[in-house]
Amino acid sequence: MGLRICLVTPFSWSQPSDVNEHVRGAADSLRRRGHTVTVVAPSTRAADLLDGRRSLQRGVVGDVVAIGAAVPRSLSERVALPVGVRANLAATLALGHFDVVHGFEPGLPSLSSTALLEAETTTAATFLSTERIAVPPRKNQRAKFLARVDALLGTSAAAVERASERFPGDYERIPLGVDTTAFAPAKKRRVIVVELAPGQSAIAKSVLRLLKSEPEWEVLLARTAPLTRRPTIPVAVRSRAYIRSLLKPDTRRAALAEAAIFVPAPGGSARLLLEARSSGCAIADPAGVATQPELAAAAVGRLIDDDALRERSGAEMRSEALAADFDRVAERLEQVYERIRKRRRGTTAHHDDGDPLGERDWIVVDLHMHTHRSHDCSIHPQALVDHAESEGLGAIAVTDHNVFRGALETVQLARGRKLIVIPGEEVKTDNQGEVIGLFLHEEIPRGMSFADTIEAIREQDGIVYVPHPFDRMHAIPSPATLLRHLPDIDVLEVYNARLLFEAYNDEALRFQRKYRLLAGAGSDAHVLQGVGTGALRMRRFDGPEEFLLSLRTAEVLRRPKSLAYLQSLKWAAQVKEKVL
Repeated sequence: MGLRICLVTPFSWSQPSDVNEHVRGAADSLRRRGHTVTVVAPSTRAADLLDGRRSLQRGVVGDVVAIGAAVPRSLSERVALPVGVRANLAATLALGHFDVVHGFEPGLPSLSSTALLEAETTTAATFLSTERIAVPPRKNQRAKFLARVDALLGTSAAAVERASERFPGDYERIPLGVDTTAFAPAKKRRVIVVELAPGQSAIAKSVLRLLKSEPEWEVLLARTAPLTRRPTIPVAVRSRAYIRSLLKPDTRRAALAEAAIFVPAPGGSARLLLEARSSGCAIADPAGVATQPELAAAAVGRLIDDDALRERSGAEMRSEALAADFDRVAERLEQVYERIRKRRRGTTAHHDDGDPLGERDWIVVDLHMHTHRSHDCSIHPQALVDHAESEGLGAIAVTDHNVFRGALETVQLARGRKLIVIPGEEVKTDNQGEVIGLFLHEEIPRGMSFADTIEAIREQDGIVYVPHPFDRMHAIPSPATLLRHLPDIDVLEVYNARLLFEAYNDEALRFQRKYRLLAGAGSDAHVLQGVGTGALRMRRFDGPEEFLLSLRTAEVLRRPKSLAYLQSLKWAAQVKEKVL
């Protein structure tokens, strides 16, 4: 079954761009594989923008939707910033009902990065250049981005290394992509294509000097960026050396098909080099050429003198390029999309059996609180049980920090009462925040890895509950850790009444809805007055299996009290305890 895929580029669709070439090639190949692909991009062409607006007004999205005008970022690139286009972008994402939203070069503040942050479906991000990453965003912005992106991709080792400095995570390499049918070898002529790049004219000069002794050869100096400085062409070879702009694919295709040798510029266009390989050009790119440009001329000279070497090198380049064909890119992307889509669980809102606990009464349940066994709490279990019942709670989970005695004591004191007490523990991992185990039987030691802590909970047939997953005021698991362990998480806490910023709860709720996890809520109470300020309304349950069934139809209750008031009570209780 085909997927509905949205590819978002930050560069004007009406202008040449290496990123747009990648997006266009991937989109065409994905469509041939049976997927529905929509490209969302800015444009400098008024007709494109008008078509985009009319499409949204009709409530349809086609192959390309132009949103907003491109804003100049540099002399060679135009980037669409999200100001004024968020509404159109949101409408496109809503109308498309996409299975995957894939943004390209999201290191720039652009349409691409905004789409990844706004999408409520699975997402992927591809980094192509080492230079298109803006000033490092604030820590909370990076964390939000990483929490909302399911797959991090790069088209080269250098791009992955650079991107991981700003956005650490688990990256995958994908080919840059080339149309090997369009960029195919033709009958080769004695033509050398030399790429011109800013600050790299010395290489072109060395090849031009060589041309004086090779009267049967010609040199095409290829400009791939506007305003690239032109080298001086010696008078003796001016009839055999000329400069061409290869910004457009058609001109590159014609020039490379007949060229026998290609000389790339250090740090030049990766796309031009790949297209030269696909066109069967022998590549003259010796090590150290950046500091010793005469090495390029020496490499070209060897290829000129040895016809067999030149032909063999061209055939090898063509063979390597076939592995980077856009059909291979589409195949890899398809695998990535299918894998990340599996992270989303089946819908939890509706089930064939309806409400399996529908005959049970509704109760209010607080799934996160502490007793005096936690180092920062002074609530005694007896007082906790009495207060919970007086507040009308039907169940509580006692989750002390790295100890289990408080939970056991509370369970014993609640025997014979209607109040259900779930024995739990909030376990500190080595460096990935905390994990709560519910329905435990014995204490779990702190300091283990996130994975080992989950395994220890499973060994007791307990339930894995991740508390305050995006509370950046405390140690929390990284987004990569959360995504890696999504199948292991039974319940995600979407409301914690003690968080300083409500945005952290909102981020957790967004994450839970995106992956269709079971939602949890708790007060995280450290004083009696906080008990019940965060809770769930759910069916009465008996044991962990019925607890999970009941969570399917539970609803979150937000009943906050002043955090300053609760925190002052906690500090006063701690001071009193020290004095006494």
